Amino acid sequence: MGTISKALTLLDTLSLMEKDAGLTEVATACGLDKATTRRFLVELEKHGFVEQVADSRKYRLGSAPVRLGRIREARYPFLKTALPFVRQLMEESGETVHLSEYSGGRLSTVHVEDSTKAHRVFIAIGTLLPFHATASGLAFIAACPDKDVEAALALPLTAYTDHTTRDAASFRKAVEQTRRDGYSVNRQGMEIGVFSTSAAIAAPGARPIGCVTVAAPLARTDPDTIRKHGEAAAAAARRISQAFFGADRKEPAALQEGRKSG
Repeated sequence: MGTISKALTLLDTLSLMEKDAGLTEVATACGLDKATTRRFLVELEKHGFVEQVADSRKYRLGSAPVRLGRIREARYPFLKTALPFVRQLMEESGETVHLSEYSGGRLSTVHVEDSTKAHRVFIAIGTLLPFHATASGLAFIAACPDKDVEAALALPLTAYTDHTTRDAASFRKAVEQTRRDGYSVNRQGMEIGVFSTSAAIAAPGARPIGCVTVAAPLARTDPDTIRKHGEAAAAAARRISQAFFGADRKEPAALQEGRKSG
């Protein structure tokens, strides 16, 4: 791994930490020695990507990523375009709805519309969404070409709960079902007590841009409710894609083929 890659990995690791972290904590999380970690932190701090808190001497993200994010959103307004549809889906379903975007080989949450119910699912911005363990990940990979599915199977199928998909046969079966339905279903694969349904947002290339997902507590789900949430997510994904890329944007090719074979 080159110097730039190491520095960016450090920055990414720091972004996933839930609180300010000291040098030793950052070094351990990144798998780097303290001297290298300190050098990277000093350089990142010079450019505003990292801040060191004066009192505690701990580190946190700086303002530079926010500035770059705002510039990107101004030029590529994915979030602004999707927000009305995400909010509408939350209001219609009554459940938490989150929007994800694919970047750098990973899918992560970029916006959350919380349910107004006291008993609801909580999702943090920036949450990474594994392909095999989340509805978002499954919806995304099912809308990709088969070579991407095989690449996903080559990744570690980490177990997050007793319900997480752990073998290739089950993963492929879930992909095929998602392609037939036009939306995915995840039953407690990432967190116990949470059911999610998700649909991919089509883009001009072979891969979708991201997904829109409904996450509900197990206590409020049954087969009919899950189907309704899934169909609503698929409709929202189509509307987001049409609004962002053009009225003639169709669902991902992999999903079209899945429907034909189903």
